[in-house]
Amino acid sequence: MKEWINAHRQALMQVLKKLRAAPLANLIMAGVIGATLSLPAGLYLLIDNLSVAANGIETEPQLTLFLALDAPAETVKDLDRRLRAHPDVSEFHFLGRDAAWQALQEKSGLTDALGDLEKNPLPDAFVIHARNADPATIEAMQREFSGWPHVEHAQLDAAWVKRLYALLQLGNKVVLILAGLLGFALVAIIGNTIRMQILTQREEIEVSKLIGATDRFIRRPFLYAGTLHGLVGGITAWAILYAALYAFNLSVDDLARLYASDFRLRPLGLEASLLLVCCSALLGWLGSYWAVSRYLSHLERA
Repeated sequence: MKEWINAHRQALMQVLKKLRAAPLANLIMAGVIGATLSLPAGLYLLIDNLSVAANGIETEPQLTLFLALDAPAETVKDLDRRLRAHPDVSEFHFLGRDAAWQALQEKSGLTDALGDLEKNPLPDAFVIHARNADPATIEAMQREFSGWPHVEHAQLDAAWVKRLYALLQLGNKVVLILAGLLGFALVAIIGNTIRMQILTQREEIEVSKLIGATDRFIRRPFLYAGTLHGLVGGITAWAILYAALYAFNLSVDDLARLYASDFRLRPLGLEASLLLVCCSALLGWLGSYWAVSRYLSHLERA
């Protein structure tokens, strides 16, 4: 066990010494990996923030029936009776035009301007919640209610939220595909970098094989090198995302204040940050393993 630890320690020290000898090349490599990984990670971060914002919005589909302005008083009682008897209606409430007008004046802050209007332009309305959220059922209810007497318009609310969620689900799939493609590219990039290091140490590797060095012994320092490249690249990607998020939040804060909101873009959480760095290190390990295995296989055939 002690020999195994010493072997890994020596390989790690050897790799760190070589990395310190070429800081500029390693900095460029970290920038390439970081910029590549920040693309899918940034897209994931955007979708995650949109999901959080959408969670605070009413997502249950509901119908709003707007009555005609000249509807007789008996219409409200008739529609109330119909809605209570309707099998697909879970609950509903009536919103009178006078109450809606007063609420509009209070919330809009335009009491003086709205007070200049000669009459209340808002209609009476019923807000209806369906028992079943199935889109076909909701659309059938909308068509049915639109044909009821004195119903001017039947509006389906929250349908756009469902479209938003569908787009977010599509975005998650795009993130996975993009991450897979860029991950493959990173394996190739790191593998090519390790291959160049192997070529510079070709004679040393051949001599080691002649005196009995195992493939595991030869492979070990290169695996550490690829893993460290990936690890530093993942940390760089996290730093790029954090800096970009900070810059965006400066503008988001100004926009949110205009709408009396405290909304801010959230950074990556601890689990997501660790996943980003660990996946980057794993990609570095895979790239180096692939490059060394190819070279050793070629060496055995030669």
